[in-house]
Amino acid sequence: MWEERAERARRDIAAMAAGGMDLPDLYTSALAVVQREVPFEQGCWAGVDPASMAMTSITNWQPWPVAKPQFEDYFSRFAQSEYTGREPNTFVELLRRPRPVARISDAPHREVVRSVRINDLLKPLGLEHELRAAFRVDETCWGVGSIFREGGPDFSDREVEFLGAVTATLAAATRAAVCMARPAGPAAVGPVIVLAGLHGELRAATSAAATWLAEVEEAAPGRFSQALYAIVAQAHAALSGTARARMRDAGNSWVMLQASRLITGDDPEQMVVTVEPATTHELASLLLMAYGVTARERDVCLEVLSGNPTADIARHLFISPHTVHDHLKSVFEKVGVGSRGELVARLVA
Repeated sequence: MWEERAERARRDIAAMAAGGMDLPDLYTSALAVVQREVPFEQGCWAGVDPASMAMTSITNWQPWPVAKPQFEDYFSRFAQSEYTGREPNTFVELLRRPRPVARISDAPHREVVRSVRINDLLKPLGLEHELRAAFRVDETCWGVGSIFREGGPDFSDREVEFLGAVTATLAAATRAAVCMARPAGPAAVGPVIVLAGLHGELRAATSAAATWLAEVEEAAPGRFSQALYAIVAQAHAALSGTARARMRDAGNSWVMLQASRLITGDDPEQMVVTVEPATTHELASLLLMAYGVTARERDVCLEVLSGNPTADIARHLFISPHTVHDHLKSVFEKVGVGSRGELVARLVA
């Protein structure tokens, strides 16, 4: 019986994606589809940059039960706990598993008792049970999410199986939303630069950054701050001291965020975060992944975007001109275009 319900849920979610929903509306509707089969009191799903796993668009099932003054501190601590890799069932860890779904009760007890996420963030809100998943398709993650229960029975094995059965559809729907959304205005103009503290708290900004931040906050409250917490936490955890992620701005254009540790005598934990329009190759790489293009096909497409003819592409990639044509034919079918000119227009419009 649950298999039939999972198939119905997959059809419903695929239909939402085909209808051209943006990601927040898609996730709100998909959460409702899941909730009719797997009851829960609270849910939080996020789109991620597939290259970095940084959360760049968060959707809550209900208003998050945290008072506004503590809201940013809450999500800052969540980002730190998630990206340090020391928490049970991190999304990065789930992504490596054959089935990217887990209950908190599936984790070893010693990890649960040390968990900041569970003991310091969720339990004080009355959330006792957690079921989380990475939304993966074609070995690429496009979104992540958790659902929570306040008490009573834990999520059952069948409920875990149900969510696991729809994660690939959720991933495919998420990448469809990436493909469909089009800019409604110009991308950010710089210099958009902010200084952030150890936990992602905003300390200073250029005048252009202040204007840009106000526009993003009005269009999508909390979007930038949540993305900021994620990349600052990632940068602190990385040996390089740097992290990058793509997100949409107030005009729905793609921008690239980069956080880098700032070496100063006064505050060695300070981060400088820059926001720039995503380059043609950065955006094209993301969209090509969303269209399900293979890595080799993506290499050919990026050569096409650079204006290189077939002979040069073949020489640069050490393949034959015939293979170049075969790759392009496959790409045209996946992207839904019929020529190089249409491909370029689709990717850089």
